[in-house]
Amino acid sequence: MPTSTATAVWNGKLKDGNGHFAAGSGAFQGDYTFATRFEGKSGTNPEELIAAAHAACFSMALSAGLERAGTPATKITTKASCTLETVGGGPKITRMRLETRGTVPGIDQAAFLRAAEAAKDGCPVSGALKGNVAFELDARLG
Repeated sequence: MPTSTATAVWNGKLKDGNGHFAAGSGAFQGDYTFATRFEGKSGTNPEELIAAAHAACFSMALSAGLERAGTPATKITTKASCTLETVGGGPKITRMRLETRGTVPGIDQAAFLRAAEAAKDGCPVSGALKGNVAFELDARLG
């Protein structure tokens, strides 16, 4: 399996500096600052990137699980919310909330929820976060 890369550069001091990151593939890049990360200002931040990675990974894992069960999805949409809080005097990612909606012919809500729970527990990004971050899952058909 491939190894993925990204680079980041930070210029200056923490509060008045600025940074830029880029995916090794060239597919995306962005600028970030103290204000975009800790003060909710417009722009990106590392937590948004983790949320995007988790949403993408979870959606693929859910799709794969449903397909293995003989009920392939037509569409999976997932929103991941990564919460950064002050814990013990410093910033810590404390929670990841996954809200997923699926169009899956031939299954009911209970089966979809079981598949979503399995995907939450089995996707590689969940595995990287497990034990460090609380997970919440809201999974619904429709």
